[in-house]
Amino acid sequence: MAKRKNIPLSADALGTNRETPATNSFYFGKDHFKWMLIGIGLIVLGFILMMGSGANTRPDGTYDPNFWNDGIFSIVRIRIAPLLVIAGFAVETYAILKRNNQS
Repeated sequence: MAKRKNIPLSADALGTNRETPATNSFYFGKDHFKWMLIGIGLIVLGFILMMGSGANTRPDGTYDPNFWNDGIFSIVRIRIAPLLVIAGFAVETYAILKRNNQS
């Protein structure tokens, strides 16, 4: 049969035998911040690719209500840019939920 340790139950002894962490207690390390910067970069790139002239803007930048710019329906603006933004948010989620390598 195992012996029980005698644990003092006084208020003075409370918390005296606690171990303090010897390393940095901040959860996020360099690897977390690297992944966060990659995610922010993907989000910013996606929004930059979504920007552009409006539907009634001529190639020289002037507004003309009689001109229709088909560039608003380009594959980059409709498919690739939103996909980059969503991928950026997924990378941000991974960066936050990633476990530390320290044990």
